[in-house]
Amino acid sequence: MSTETARIEIAAPADEVWGLVGEFGGLDTWMAGVDSCEVDGDVRTVVTMGMKVQEQLVARDPEARTLTYSIVGEGAPVDEHRATISVAEAEEGASVVTWAVTVVPVDATGMFKDIYQGALGHLKTHLEG
Repeated sequence: MSTETARIEIAAPADEVWGLVGEFGGLDTWMAGVDSCEVDGDVRTVVTMGMKVQEQLVARDPEARTLTYSIVGEGAPVDEHRATISVAEAEEGASVVTWAVTVVPVDATGMFKDIYQGALGHLKTHLEG
């Protein structure tokens, strides 16, 4: 297995950024291309690019500002998936957001990193205006 990490610095306080990315059911409020996001228990169903993908919440730590989830069931071209998005404080009231992903098959890892990097770019635009 191989882990890839998307990363971006955002000119917004970490608590403000976490307020968006830390909401498991709020993906459709900031991630481009997500048509809807509905939560049932610890599973969210994300409708994006004509696909319906189910993701299960693995861990959420508001103090550390981390959220880990895995794709479960059908809907994505992977056998295994685990991703963690985290928000850390940076200098002068800014934040650093990372989105690490491990996928099987390994050759799909780069695709997910690219998707997450694009999503982080959209998050930056959303927060910075």
